[in-house]
Amino acid sequence: MNVLDQNRPMEIVILGLSLSSSWGNGHATTFRALIKGLAAEGHRVLFLERDMPWYAPHRDMPDPDFCELVLYDGIDGMLAEYGDRLRNADSVMVGSYVPEGPVLIDRLAGMGLRQLTFYDIDTPVTMQALDDGTCEYLAERQIPLFDIYFSFSGGEVLTHLEQVRGAKRAEALFCSVDDQLYPCDPGMPKRWDLGYLGTYSPDRQPTLEALLLEPARRLPEMRFVVAGPQYPDDIDWPSNVERIDHLPPAGHPDFYNAQRFTLNVTRAAMRRMGWSPSVRLFEAGSCGVPVISDNWPGLDELFADGDAIIIAEGTEDVVQGLKEADEARSRRIGQAARETVLAGHTGRARAREMIKAMRTERVA
Repeated sequence: MNVLDQNRPMEIVILGLSLSSSWGNGHATTFRALIKGLAAEGHRVLFLERDMPWYAPHRDMPDPDFCELVLYDGIDGMLAEYGDRLRNADSVMVGSYVPEGPVLIDRLAGMGLRQLTFYDIDTPVTMQALDDGTCEYLAERQIPLFDIYFSFSGGEVLTHLEQVRGAKRAEALFCSVDDQLYPCDPGMPKRWDLGYLGTYSPDRQPTLEALLLEPARRLPEMRFVVAGPQYPDDIDWPSNVERIDHLPPAGHPDFYNAQRFTLNVTRAAMRRMGWSPSVRLFEAGSCGVPVISDNWPGLDELFADGDAIIIAEGTEDVVQGLKEADEARSRRIGQAARETVLAGHTGRARAREMIKAMRTERVA
């Protein structure tokens, strides 16, 4: 049953971790692609972002041209100034990792909003944190408050959210890519044989060690790169691994296009739960760069193993893939990945999925 006018542009308010700064988080690129897609579909978005001191020196998009961005200092002042906008919006979305999330959610839930949703860009991590009692941005009791719980992960986690966690309705909303910003450039010289882009995470590091650092040691004639902040000083980087501390989104396309292969590494909780494609998969795929990835449930249904991606179980798979892949096969894998991304994983495609879910009430 339709609950909103299908032809009228929607007014949406999003309260997310960050849109203005991509430093140390993947939320900004996810929100940017999604909201730009919403704008292309004719919808209007107000993004409310808590002004945090660690993002202030690293704002690589302080004034987006596809939505209205407001930085606020505290919940009380923000609600006093934007309460009418929130109440009049067709839908209000809260993202994961928003500072003081439980307080904010309770306040929003008591405002009589037309529709309140949650976008969990970290679903498996959230579930683990809820179990451990360490989740700072969402309380277990609040899950039933949302009209829709949008999840970064799909598959069985959606059933889990509804049947175990009490969600009224759970919908997959994978991250996506702005394909206009991530073009394929096959003529760019290849600086590296394998690269990785991602902020340091302790539970990703063993996989990065197995799938990039150890292959680098075994293949001293090849060139590798790791880009991302917060890596500890005590990591033993092989001499043929270049380090880039922070690479803003504007530099991502050239970074991908300068690699023969790029590596995707998944956090342990997301790997266990499956169906959690990272934005790296879609960014690299949009650039037509073949991806080597760790394995998790659902990956081979998103990207066909051996055709649109190379799934590696360990070091030997990466070493063999790098040594044996000729240019023609690499190009075919990259092109298949690009076709997959453009067919269903752009920001505009994801925006359509989100709006469809918001406008449709599921019939029991």
